[in-house]
Amino acid sequence: MLTTTIDRTIDVAFEPLRGRPRVDGAAALVSNLADFGFVWVLLALLKGRRRGPDRRRAVVALGSAGFSSLFVSRMVKSSFERRRPDDHLSAAVRAPTSSSFPSGHTLAAFCTAFVLAETERQTTAYVGFAGAVAASRIHLRAHHPTDVLGGAVIGSCLGLVLRPAVNAVTPGRRHRPAAVSGGMSRRHNRLKWI
Repeated sequence: MLTTTIDRTIDVAFEPLRGRPRVDGAAALVSNLADFGFVWVLLALLKGRRRGPDRRRAVVALGSAGFSSLFVSRMVKSSFERRRPDDHLSAAVRAPTSSSFPSGHTLAAFCTAFVLAETERQTTAYVGFAGAVAASRIHLRAHHPTDVLGGAVIGSCLGLVLRPAVNAVTPGRRHRPAAVSGGMSRRHNRLKWI
């Protein structure tokens, strides 16, 4: 079966890194930072520290990504009900209780990375962290590698669908194209004199 081959190939690539205290500790730290969206909540708080459009967008982005990823993850998990790997590596992370496919941590991380980011630089950084979350779930054997790949694909698609919707309902000075707002104000000024 193709998924078994993919799982085995990726798992073998991770094996030399397992059992190294620093690597195991880093994987546990990253996984714990993503647990219950902790790191994303911190980022949203940082982005929304001042009242106005930035705060509105941070709240809407976090809420829509959080609820959507949870709903989609649960829906897909209940459809597949795949067993998790038997040899979970670390006791330093919360013991998983749901089925294995897709990885909920990974799905939520990629979804939130795309929705919460406002610039290309932020998108690159947030997606980079989401990739680290994905790698940590494989390293810790919390999931089969194909669970993580599935979570990354589903989460990315969900995030890319939600991002324009979030931008549309939270227009602010950063999201309104300058040419449009400038043109609108010039037109408004012209109408004032007519």
